[in-house]
Amino acid sequence: MTIRGKLFAAALLLAVPAAGVQAQEAGDVAAGEKAFRKCMACHKVGEGAKNLVGPMLNNAIGRKAGSVEGFRYSPLNVAAGEAGLVWTEEHIIEYLPDPNAYLKKFLTDAGKPELAKGATRMTFRLKDEKERRDIVAYLKTFSEQK
Repeated sequence: MTIRGKLFAAALLLAVPAAGVQAQEAGDVAAGEKAFRKCMACHKVGEGAKNLVGPMLNNAIGRKAGSVEGFRYSPLNVAAGEAGLVWTEEHIIEYLPDPNAYLKKFLTDAGKPELAKGATRMTFRLKDEKERRDIVAYLKTFSEQK
């Protein structure tokens, strides 16, 4: 085998596992719809969604934290948005296991440790990473940023 052939084979071997990891990381929309039931006591999504105890989650992906019109956020959440937190898929996945800790770390990392105090109103914690990824896949169907 030529050096070119060996390099091609090596590149192919490296690419295959990486593609598998990416596929594993993507959430399942149908499973996310089912898992989102845990969130529905506080959040709504879809046509006609309104703010409840938590803000409605249409267009959550790509939205600045603490910015849904008409919803009264905790100072911690507003501060994170003002410090530059925009909800991406990965931010949401990292946020859900411990919302308070996530926002406080974000503010500290953003150079605003003095604002990393208080608590968000989001007390629910979702530890299961697969469920988090599934919920994000579901939320993505209600976001302009797909």
